[in-house]
Amino acid sequence: MSVVRIASSFSSSASASTSTTTAFFRAYRPPRYFQRSYVPSVRPSFFTQPVRLRHVRAAATTPSLAAAAPRRHASNGGGFDPQRGAAGGGPPRGPGVWAPKTRIAFGVVFVGALIYSMATEDVQNLDGLSLAEQDKLTKRESGVTSTSPMRLRMEKFIHEQQKEIVASLEEVDGKFFQTDTWERPHGGGGITCVLQDGNVFEKAGVNTSVVYGTLPRAAIAKMRVNHKALDPDVESLEFFAAGLSLVLHPWNPMAPTVHLNYRYFETCDPRDNNTHAWWFGGGCDLTPSYLFDEDAIHFHKTIKETCDRHDRAYYPRFKKWCDDYFNNKHRSESRGIGGIFFDDLDETEKDQEQLFAFVQDCLRAFIPQYRPIIERRKDMPYTEEEKNWQQIRRGRYVEFNLVHDRGTSFGLNTPGSRVESILMSLPLTARWQYMHEPERGSREERLLNVLKTPQEWV
Repeated sequence: MSVVRIASSFSSSASASTSTTTAFFRAYRPPRYFQRSYVPSVRPSFFTQPVRLRHVRAAATTPSLAAAAPRRHASNGGGFDPQRGAAGGGPPRGPGVWAPKTRIAFGVVFVGALIYSMATEDVQNLDGLSLAEQDKLTKRESGVTSTSPMRLRMEKFIHEQQKEIVASLEEVDGKFFQTDTWERPHGGGGITCVLQDGNVFEKAGVNTSVVYGTLPRAAIAKMRVNHKALDPDVESLEFFAAGLSLVLHPWNPMAPTVHLNYRYFETCDPRDNNTHAWWFGGGCDLTPSYLFDEDAIHFHKTIKETCDRHDRAYYPRFKKWCDDYFNNKHRSESRGIGGIFFDDLDETEKDQEQLFAFVQDCLRAFIPQYRPIIERRKDMPYTEEEKNWQQIRRGRYVEFNLVHDRGTSFGLNTPGSRVESILMSLPLTARWQYMHEPERGSREERLLNVLKTPQEWV
């Protein structure tokens, strides 16, 4: 048993029997090294009933009881005399005072029994802890292993990937990310890494976030549409959400913007912290201002190969989901040229370990998926007119994020959320030009045609 758990048991038991322990040490006057300002009062397991030690002192000081008790002295074989000391020898002592050796012997036995009881009893120190407090205790005591709850494994994985992605992007740009670590008042927090005014990226953000909170009954009812495992008869559920989000906006209009997000969501009953429902979601998509077919093919081919290793039905299914989701409905055009997108993947899809492995592979595929593209485009020449077109396309990007994106909406409507981290996806600059139309036969017009009719790239 860990020291932390023993200490917790120690503290929880102390209030129940403080008066008993205090009475004991007053009656038996232990040596100095047993006297403490705070002494635990856990009853040893071999006492079947609480020990009322004050009665012992009463027995030694009440005249009628003292008179009834026979005294034995050294002349009649020795023995214990509470007024003369052990074996009747030595100078007389006051009533209720035991010999030093007797006090030491009894104290050693008592303290030994106390420690044994503390080490062998069942400790229920997790009772009453919130999910966030329980996870914090688990990570501190035993760390995160392959047998840890999925929420802790996902949290550890996204932090590892964040470091790898940031290091790779710093190699591309030549400048370093600013890193902010933040915490939420009721559990969770995150790490926000942002690079602004870099050599390659006008703005780049790589963010991890962990959120603990409570779902009211109305929210649970909505979620049950996709997750029947949720109990409809509870007033509230605790939830856990963890994810990695990434958005890169390059300076060069020939280099595409890219977005990525992979996440895990779990609900727990606050009465016992048992998991009720869980699911994975995520995806990645490319948003060019100027379309290069080879870039689109490489991006889609890389993620298709990743999907095929897990299920050959994944790529066509999730590619269409992406085209449908990342759509500016008010403009009747897609945000970009797509990728994959999925949500609510739970036990009805595959088991938890299989889905976790799929999400891990998708996230690990990002660097080989995007870095070759940015390396090809970051130093290409461009004109002022091409830069203006990039700014107009970024305006469309902002429209989608603030009007349609569920992740942005969820974050902004979660109490205690960090707004700066949520809005890191927005570009540093954008442009809205009234009634802008590209020239016929131009590269800009070709992009719009592709955005209005999604293509099959692989």
